[in-house]
Amino acid sequence: MDKNEQTGLDWLIGNIWMGRPGWTLWVVVVLIGDSLAGPYRPDAEPGPLETNNIEELEVPPELDGAMMSDAELVPHHYPAQRAAKVAVHYLNTRHASPYSRIELNRVHKASLEDLGQAGKKYRLQISLKECVSNTDLGQCTAELLFPGEQEQRAPQVQCSCEGLKKLNTRAEEDALFQRLNTSNSPLSGSNMPDSYGNVAPEMKPMWHLGAAAASFVMLKESNESTLYNMAQVANFTQLETENDQLRFKYHILLHDMISQEILHWKLLVAWSPAGGVSVPQADWEPKCHHCELPSAKLTPEATKPSSAS
Repeated sequence: MDKNEQTGLDWLIGNIWMGRPGWTLWVVVVLIGDSLAGPYRPDAEPGPLETNNIEELEVPPELDGAMMSDAELVPHHYPAQRAAKVAVHYLNTRHASPYSRIELNRVHKASLEDLGQAGKKYRLQISLKECVSNTDLGQCTAELLFPGEQEQRAPQVQCSCEGLKKLNTRAEEDALFQRLNTSNSPLSGSNMPDSYGNVAPEMKPMWHLGAAAASFVMLKESNESTLYNMAQVANFTQLETENDQLRFKYHILLHDMISQEILHWKLLVAWSPAGGVSVPQADWEPKCHHCELPSAKLTPEATKPSSAS
């Protein structure tokens, strides 16, 4: 300490002893703060961060990739949920009817394998329920292959679910088929559900039939950037029976929860208890009707129902 610094310090101490409490408090604070701070060292290692009383913020799944490891997915995040919904669409194209519709109950386990240009394979353990009768279908396994970016085709799906054997609505389906096939007045309806979320009881079979038909479109259009739900049957009209199958013209609305778009599709739907549900034709209705965009057509192979274990 040089002579000037010593003189200044003597002056401060003198004022303190002369009975000036404000100066006393200032000196005490400065001395304590200086002793706690210690010397400034830019190269010093930082100490551990205090984590108590800090609320953990959830990172949006779109940003964190929703992966617990290189292969295991977080079951309730988007990648696993998207794949599971596609598996449900697949099962509905095989098993849904005016009296049966399958819904996802829970994703228990999910994993992802990157196959490079061949695409990405998802392996799932899920539980399902049949929503019309509220029947628990138990756990199922599924494998999905989303094609690579260069390929424009629907995901490939394989499912195994023993609980599907519980589904038996043939008696109700036979009665509905007989009634509609012999009626002199073609059935029609609109706005299912209505703005309050209600569907008239007598129209519920046609709502479920529209949802089953929508699964064909949602399966075909799904990729790793979509998450489709059936939003509404805008309207439907019964057509003439052909080849022992009832035929309907449906206008359905689909909701893509990722883009928040509402998509309009016009479907030709065929159904019979023996033949199941099929969609011989599906046309996408663009937002502006003067835009010349090609309508999507479902191939017979994609719309023909088949059995799944």
